[in-house]
Parts: sequence; structure tokens; C-alpha cells
Amino acid sequence: MRKVTHRRATKETDIRIDLAIEGSGHGDIKTPIPFLSHILDNFTKHGAFDLKIRSKGDVEVDQHHTVEDMGIALGEAFEKALGDKKGINRTGYFVFPMDEALSVVAVDISGRTHLEYKANFKRRWIGDSDSDVIIQFFYGFVRALKGNLHVKLLAGQDDHHRAESLFKAFGKAMKMACSKDPRLLKEIPS
Repeated sequence: MRKVTHRRATKETDIRIDLAIEGSGHGDIKTPIPFLSHILDNFTKHGAFDLKIRSKGDVEVDQHHTVEDMGIALGEAFEKALGDKKGINRTGYFVFPMDEALSVVAVDISGRTHLEYKANFKRRWIGDSDSDVIIQFFYGFVRALKGNLHVKLLAGQDDHHRAESLFKAFGKAMKMACSKDPRLLKEIPS
């Protein structure tokens, strides 16, 4: 079973992650930003990972460091848990409808880092969460994972649904990319 305990501590944040790639979708996520905890829980359920997160951050300044470092820490955890990457599918994608919202996320765990992000929100705030820094989560994640990610928000009226749709698609795409192909267990997909 591919699992890892990972900690990232900086002057601004302190994040501890327990990740099991072959999980059952169980999330136990506590961050200082409740909406961030909520969308990470959506990612966990739809990726069928087991994910426990305990996070502190300097949200009294703003949410940037906490959200970006969460992306970095989660990317580092996946990079560690995937190990030598033998047998993984490497790529994954998903189109996720969430009521009126529709998102597409595609990932390639290639060793090359790139982010294409096309997701504009109508409001600056989704509950208690700053929608401007969601892109920083994904930048941090791809840099740490050493992969590339395409995140596209195609439709939707309600920003809550739009953000959930993105993170649910992200979970499904990561599930597909991290899954192993039993025919290629000794191969690195390169």
C-alpha cells in the first residue's frame, strides 16, 4: 500500500499530512480555512484516497501562504507516496458535472512541471475562502508533484458549485493517474 506521513513547516505555515493512495475516500481535514477543508474533503472522497491533514497558517495576514503551502505539501506527499512510479497510469482526466457547474481536470505525472488554469470566479469570496488564491494551490501542487495539470472551469453559476466541481474532477483525475495497471507493474510509464 502506498502511504506516507509528510510534514511541511515554514515561518508562515505548519502542515502535517497522512496520505494513503489506496484508500476508501476517508478524509479528516482540518485547516484554518473551513472552505479549503471542504474542497479538500471533496478531492479525497472522489479520489478514493485516505487523507488526514492538520494545518496552521498565518491567515491573519491573508490566505495566500496557507493555500499555496497546502498545495505544495499535498504535492510532496503524493510524490513521496508514488515512489518509483512503476506501474502507474501516469495520466488521468475527468469531466465533472456539479449541478450547473462543469469542470475538466487532466494530470500527467511526467516529471515536467506546467499548469494551465482557466477558472474565473464571479466573486472574490466563496464563504470564508479567497477564490483568488485557488490558482496558488494548483501551482504549488504541480511544482511539488513534478507533473503538469490542466484545470478548466467550463460552466456554472454558483461559485461554491464551481469550486467543488474543480476539486472533485481533480480527485478523479489523480485517482486515474496514480492507479496501477497490473500489466505494467515493472514499467515506469515514460
